[in-house]
Amino acid sequence: MDLGELSSIGGFFALRTFDAAAPEAHGVPTSAPEGPGTPLARLYAGDDHPLTDRVDTVERALRTPERRIAVSIAQLGLAARLWSIAVGSAALFGELPVLDPDHLYWAPDRGTPDDLWLRTPGAPEAVRTVPGTAARIQATVSVAHLEPLADAFCRDTSVARGLLWGNAGSALAGAGRQLDSWARNAGRIDVAERAAVLVRELLRDPPLAGTVRGPGLRRATCCLYYRVPGGGLCGDCVFDHPPARVVR
Repeated sequence: MDLGELSSIGGFFALRTFDAAAPEAHGVPTSAPEGPGTPLARLYAGDDHPLTDRVDTVERALRTPERRIAVSIAQLGLAARLWSIAVGSAALFGELPVLDPDHLYWAPDRGTPDDLWLRTPGAPEAVRTVPGTAARIQATVSVAHLEPLADAFCRDTSVARGLLWGNAGSALAGAGRQLDSWARNAGRIDVAERAAVLVRELLRDPPLAGTVRGPGLRRATCCLYYRVPGGGLCGDCVFDHPPARVVR
């Protein structure tokens, strides 16, 4: 698996690697002495500090009037990273990295592509892989990450689970669109076709079934971005026009 080729699709598809015994050997930025971040397994087990820090950062950056908006945007971004890496590698190489929560590290104070790091046993090419089927991707992303991640975000702030799964469906559809554009520009129609099949299969079954609709994969729920000052509507928003604000 060529992680360099995967990252050429875009920053959301990039996956950094490091050897826990010698993190500098695999390109951990010297400007980040704290290392590659925190294993996501620790977050899923109840250590909410990294997630709280990310939501705080989003809340400040977007000046959100409600914390649940920052929760939604933060979750959407991380879901997009996970889907992009998994579906991108499966479409390109027919396999995907083993993204075990114990070995996948998250640095919430950094943006893409420096926010996710995979611990490998030695050289970067030692990344363990599994077959790139829709079932494997669902187990890797939805089950191992997005379900416990939803629990963690809901511990921070009360937010509808349907909204979070709508974000996950939208993020998957977005990854598919970017893959399709890159593949067609690169003359890799085979990659575009594999990506389309994978996205369709993943959106067909729970928990993503019904989260996006129609040939344009328009989402069925709103991520609340329209409530950010100056935010407007996303390209796949369920609304045609921003809803009127209710004055209480």
